[in-house]
Amino acid sequence: MDPLSDVLRAVRLDGAFFYLVEAVHPWSVHSEPAVELTPRVLPGAEHLITYHIVTEGSCWGGVIGEPQVLLEAGDAILFPHGDAHFMSSAEGGRVDPSLHTSRPARYLDTVRVGAVGGRGEGMGRRTEFVCGFLGWDSHPFNPLLRSLPRMLHVPRAAGEWLSLFPRQAVVESRRERAGGATVLTRMAELMFVEVLRRHMESVGASRRGWLAALRDPVVGAALAQLHEHPAREWTLADLSRGANSSRTVLSERFAELVGLTPMQYLAQWRLQLAAEQLASTAEKVATIGEKVGYESEAAFSRAFKRATGESPAAWRRKRGTG
Repeated sequence: MDPLSDVLRAVRLDGAFFYLVEAVHPWSVHSEPAVELTPRVLPGAEHLITYHIVTEGSCWGGVIGEPQVLLEAGDAILFPHGDAHFMSSAEGGRVDPSLHTSRPARYLDTVRVGAVGGRGEGMGRRTEFVCGFLGWDSHPFNPLLRSLPRMLHVPRAAGEWLSLFPRQAVVESRRERAGGATVLTRMAELMFVEVLRRHMESVGASRRGWLAALRDPVVGAALAQLHEHPAREWTLADLSRGANSSRTVLSERFAELVGLTPMQYLAQWRLQLAAEQLASTAEKVATIGEKVGYESEAAFSRAFKRATGESPAAWRRKRGTG
């Protein structure tokens, strides 16, 4: 079992929104917190990821109030937790607010910012980048989101594929072919998965979090077991045998890296699987509860409401097939 793929299926990446920025120095762009953008960009999304990929030139970007990083052509920068952030042609450089844009344009539109609104090509160096958004589930349990930093910077050297994505997205959007919106969404999802893989490969042994746990020989083996058979009546002894570890070592390592005990993790993961099935299928509540490891509908309903504040039926009515 590949837990990363399993989590990405269960938390449902949902839709994509793009716009293009053509900028001429001096310029700066302030992006609002994603929670404020969600109603306009991807209504109904539980959580919004914002990202930018530079296609030409260079610029600076980062979370507001924190140091910026230099972005070169082909670099990607993501804000997994939806923080307000700041892009500019010079480090820390803010220009006249009339030359800012803080809201995305219409889907696939082009925004021009900077000197004379971007019309004076000879006035300064040019930068172009694609801005995009992805929605995904954050409740009742998204272990991947919890493990990501506020900002992810992926240099072009870390993956040539990333540099191709924005140009392909622009080409696809301008062709206006049937199914184009679906193709663009899938491309954005692939981009996000590639960024996650690059980040996971760069996580050092001293780091903590769910992605670091996947690379740990003991905790990673336990997570693979839990994701492969989430409905099984697991015991710590079963997990430790499968991970070739003692129960003490597994418990300590799991809590240190994931922040939960193995059984706490399993309980929360079962509820996330159930939430996804409630939203995407018409199966009975009792059937879903049984499939994720609950012996009775009542026990499942109590656990689900305790975690989400809603009954399974209410959750379904709001989000899916009910």
